Amino acid sequence: MVSGDRISFFENRNNQIVLDSTLFPCRDGVLCCENISLVSLAEEYGTPLFVTSRNSLLNQYRRFEDAFAGLQHFTCYSVKANFNVHVIRTLAEEGCGCDVNSGGELYRALQARVDPGKIIMAGVGKSQADIEYAIASGILLLKAESLSELRLIDMIAGRLGRKVSVGIRVNPNVTAETHPYITTGDSKEKFGIEEADLGNVFDVLRQLEHVELNCLDMHIGSQIFDAGFYHAALEMLLDVLATARSAGFDIRYFDIGGGFPVTYDPQKPATPIEHFAEKLIPQLETAGATIIFEPGRFLTANSTILLTRVLYRKHNHAGKEFVIVDAGMTDLIRPALYQSHHEILAVRQQDETIVADIVGPVCESGDFFARERTVDSVGEGDLLAVLSAGAYSAVMSSNYNGRLRPAEVMVDGETAKLIRRRDTYEQLIQNEME
Repeated sequence: MVSGDRISFFENRNNQIVLDSTLFPCRDGVLCCENISLVSLAEEYGTPLFVTSRNSLLNQYRRFEDAFAGLQHFTCYSVKANFNVHVIRTLAEEGCGCDVNSGGELYRALQARVDPGKIIMAGVGKSQADIEYAIASGILLLKAESLSELRLIDMIAGRLGRKVSVGIRVNPNVTAETHPYITTGDSKEKFGIEEADLGNVFDVLRQLEHVELNCLDMHIGSQIFDAGFYHAALEMLLDVLATARSAGFDIRYFDIGGGFPVTYDPQKPATPIEHFAEKLIPQLETAGATIIFEPGRFLTANSTILLTRVLYRKHNHAGKEFVIVDAGMTDLIRPALYQSHHEILAVRQQDETIVADIVGPVCESGDFFARERTVDSVGEGDLLAVLSAGAYSAVMSSNYNGRLRPAEVMVDGETAKLIRRRDTYEQLIQNEME
């Protein structure tokens, strides 16, 4: 680890990029978030604790907007990545819209004061209640993924006396090189409508009186490092666009989803967003429509660390070293679910390293953050920072084992704000009491 106030990145012991140190600096051997020591945050708010840099969120959003500045576009933050109201509001105040997948996410976006006219709703299994709530709220558009859903939207819109803008999510049948659980553009998966079925869909749309098709949509997955996968999918979607327009539909929006990568593992640095913009803008300009982007992970993943305290050190006769911490898979499930890599740093700089498993207190063998990892040599009571914890972390937390979901804090310069209180025991049973 290196120290200093205005260097570009933390580096691990192999000099690989890990963390932006202008926002997570190391001062006097102690890791900070902006201008506040993580040690002081742990003392005030306890652990486990999610700590978010507000300025990291802003920087990522502005970087994305700068990359695509030459293109007519509209950016909708994918709320599923991190649905904390304060995170949503931070981005909305910059002009960002929202992509939601349920009534609950829509409620969060509205509570964050997002303009309904800047909200779009996706989701392969939207319920009747979800659709009715979205229409009644006056959101920009609903994206449908089946004929049955289109008919349901039309029925509900008619009952509410509305005419609703809809998009069709097209499955481009492109298998991107990513984890199988986060690929979404393959015909083997549940998402979207296949190109071969679109003729029938267009025929049905002409008969529906309360919906108006004005958007085509795709999403090929998450953590897509190669712009070539987007290029291949866009060729298909542009063909569908031409067909839809020749059939008389006024397609004003062209939604290519999200999936832009971030760096988790320093041995696999993410392709810069500027590279994607350079490769995709010429192709997207031919659409003659407003391009919708849905970044989620890209905006939030590296804005946040999970702060955890070492409970015990344990060594067994097989030669295994375990560092047992107070955070677990109930707080950050990605390593167990996706076999995902998260860098782990000691909050107080250490001179020695160990090879150990970093594990949590949950009674599952899959409850780990790292296996056989070279990490800083920490002792009982020391603090560790699990990096890149801003996306699909707190939002996927649970109360398994009766554990209390962590508090969340947002730091802006020298100010820390509690943006989610830690669960209480009373909350664990409040919906079960008579």
